[in-house]
Amino acid sequence: MNLRKNLLTICMFLFWGMQIFASPIEIKQLSSHATQYGLVEWRISVGKIFKNPYLQEEVALGMVVVSPTGDRSEHPCFFIENKTENQSVWGARITPLQQGKYSYYLVMAENGLPVYESEKSEFDVKPGNNLGFLYPGNEWVFKTSSGASFRGIGITFGWESRSNDDSKYFKELHELPKYNYEYMLSLITNSGGNYFRTWMCPWNLPLEWKLVSSDTDRYTDSDEHFNPTAIKRMDELTHLCDSLGIYMMLALDQAGGYLGESWKRNNYNVINGGPAQTPYDFFTDTEAKNQYKNRLRYLVSRWGYSCSIGAWEFFNEVDYLAYENNSPVDSIHQAISRWHQEMSEYLKTIDPYKRPITTSISHFDVAGLNSIPHIDFNQKHIYKNTGIIPATIIDYTKRYNKPYVIGEYGYEWDWSKNFNDFGSDMDSDFKRGLWFGLFSPTPILPLSWWWEFFENRGMVPYIRNVRTMQDYIMKETAWNLQVKEVSPLMEEVLSMTIGGDKSTYIYLYNKSQKSQNVAVKINFKAPSRKVRLLGYDCEKGEFYNIKGGRINNEGIMALPNETLEAGNDKIYIIQYQ
Repeated sequence: MNLRKNLLTICMFLFWGMQIFASPIEIKQLSSHATQYGLVEWRISVGKIFKNPYLQEEVALGMVVVSPTGDRSEHPCFFIENKTENQSVWGARITPLQQGKYSYYLVMAENGLPVYESEKSEFDVKPGNNLGFLYPGNEWVFKTSSGASFRGIGITFGWESRSNDDSKYFKELHELPKYNYEYMLSLITNSGGNYFRTWMCPWNLPLEWKLVSSDTDRYTDSDEHFNPTAIKRMDELTHLCDSLGIYMMLALDQAGGYLGESWKRNNYNVINGGPAQTPYDFFTDTEAKNQYKNRLRYLVSRWGYSCSIGAWEFFNEVDYLAYENNSPVDSIHQAISRWHQEMSEYLKTIDPYKRPITTSISHFDVAGLNSIPHIDFNQKHIYKNTGIIPATIIDYTKRYNKPYVIGEYGYEWDWSKNFNDFGSDMDSDFKRGLWFGLFSPTPILPLSWWWEFFENRGMVPYIRNVRTMQDYIMKETAWNLQVKEVSPLMEEVLSMTIGGDKSTYIYLYNKSQKSQNVAVKINFKAPSRKVRLLGYDCEKGEFYNIKGGRINNEGIMALPNETLEAGNDKIYIIQYQ
């Protein structure tokens, strides 16, 4: 029986192979030269058109790439257009991870059966200057393809300016055309940032939305399988990120897209030709899941080449779909977790670069979600409670044995309030979230929300102050760090301490309304030794020398007393001689 089945498969392969060779495939390399961690691109002409070339069930074109060391990877190709009634145009994009001579060939399947395999071709890869892709490292850092440690610092820039914003007090500000990727990402990188988070949603990069939000005139409705205006902007965004050297966490969906009026416009809704009667069906229906997998394949094939995509985030605040009236619904929790398990496994198989995968919650945990093996780091969003960020990160990291990230934070979440009434508190909270993240075991420092408000107040450049300290710590410790404790200070002064084998760093913040004379004692539990003391003024972003300092025979060190003004912060740096 098996022999007959195998012979039948071979015969079908030969038959379909003859058909495809009757309509040849031609490939042209667009890149004049190839560099390590840089884009290499091809255009492929297929002498056939397909009913729906976006469905891998119908046709799946891929490029098999063999590295100089013999590593083999398959990269899905993406459909571009039908050029004539019997010719379709496709694209292939890859990023070489090694230098040297590569070989590659094309493979094609129709209706799940192999129909074509091309002859091998070769190209040479020269040295490049990029860091490469991000991979999980430890709870403090990612590792890059080039072997460097990387820690993300920046903001959430959820979307570009809308033409009809719903803010009560900041409508005019939010609608300013300057709040686009070109301006904001340049500002972030010029301010020392290297990471940001952004959304795909009905009004921003609406790849799978035929009916885009009326809030934007940046994108237009389309009957195409994927929205052409979103494809064009996503091409521009990845190119921009690559040129700036900034990494992004790309949120592929947001829970609001499956609720209320947005669900009525959702591409998965049966009223729009989709397979789902309800949002719950999105997570359980086989046809809906297959549709989503085809979307993932397209994302990987067209933009997966970009090192700048630092993480795939399935959902922004998926917990909003798991609760009814703030009460958990067990069946929905299970469906959401099973969906993430299935999709993360699938995404790992088709993304040849195996970059990190995540998803996010607002404030309610979804049962089972934090323990999914192929979710590389967990994350939540914290508003009106920035002070709990360090404890939250440590708690979740220990409980689930994987890194934890705060993808959004802010002093206030309610956009119906006038933030100018408490602008200084918003500013202070913006700074505090960054410093709390720097001193917590997380590979991405907390990413603030309300980007227009903070840009308008000139707060984004403050990132440079934190980045300067982050680079200093990275150089000194390579992030082999532990959270430590110092002797208790007065109630008015908050302290956080991290350290490694050669250095200790103490962050102090005067949260009171008056100046404080700060005295710090540290028990090193070590014999007497000399140390070098430095200070860092967090507000000025400047280092300064501190005289004195020795650990006594009991291992106790008393730092020289310093005055800390109200609302100010500083860092003590203790380097062991």
